[in-house]
Amino acid sequence: MSTACGGSAPSANLPVSGEWAEVVAAAEAEGSVHLYSTQHPDNLAKLKTAFERKYPRITLEFTRGTDVEINPRVETEHRTGRGTADVHMTSDPVWTATAAESGTYSVEPVGPSFADPAYGRERSVRGDRFFLTSAAVFGLGWNTTALPRGLATPADLLDPALRGRIGVTNPSGFAAVVDQYQFFDRNWDPDFTEKLAAQQPRIYPSALGVAQALNSGEIVATPMVQPLVREQAAGAPVDWKLPDPAWGTPWYSHVLASAPHPNAAQVLADFLVTRDGQTALSTGCAAALPDIEGAVARAQDVPFPDTAALTPDAVTRYQQTWQGMFQR
Repeated sequence: MSTACGGSAPSANLPVSGEWAEVVAAAEAEGSVHLYSTQHPDNLAKLKTAFERKYPRITLEFTRGTDVEINPRVETEHRTGRGTADVHMTSDPVWTATAAESGTYSVEPVGPSFADPAYGRERSVRGDRFFLTSAAVFGLGWNTTALPRGLATPADLLDPALRGRIGVTNPSGFAAVVDQYQFFDRNWDPDFTEKLAAQQPRIYPSALGVAQALNSGEIVATPMVQPLVREQAAGAPVDWKLPDPAWGTPWYSHVLASAPHPNAAQVLADFLVTRDGQTALSTGCAAALPDIEGAVARAQDVPFPDTAALTPDAVTRYQQTWQGMFQR
């Protein structure tokens, strides 16, 4: 896992001073903006379409990857001052907390949408830099062809008939996934993770891989998938349910101090917390604004995890324990 740290770096690339209209005009002159994100690729594609509809003179490009892939890129670009990304969206709580506290990676978002009472800046922005953009909420998923009766509770996954047919995510390097497994044991059953390991599940590098395996029938059930609303809309033989309680992890975004397009970065940041931006990003996710079509929850209701329990050493120790259970 990469941990945010400071270090020497060039001065931040700042937007023009003046009215918001001047920032937008300068952004249009820059002509492009680049987002790094771990969000679902379909939602990012919708975001690109919606943003370019609103700002046709600015091209939105995005790089989608895991936090393990993207966070080190952000650190390198910050350290060298040679930025590619303008805005970074991450679901790694430890990285977010550390970077927000340091204040070195980011500049303050200045767009007018952050003052919207419906967004609630006071509870949605960390360190005046990292702003809540969305949240992933995870629950039970199953293939309806193979498991027509579905799953009612997490305990249903422990049915011996499902041995070898369940999919889980490898927590290697992912503080959020470590928190997810610990959530299972805190909230569902003190021995749930150990019992799940005894089911000899298939292991995937990401939740997206789990969802794809569920769609194809490679696995028939999982406790680690986001609501499968887009898959159902596409006709995939899947269904889902959020248990009570359900685990989630917030996505926070920030305008990068190394942004090569500092004005377009601010315009994108502002758009992310508008209704159009939230509608694009929230299919199957929790939204940072109320009453967003396609959203399954409110992002502000997804608690930020206890990062003191997710330090690099703690994550490494947990990974070793997890391997002992799941990869025997």
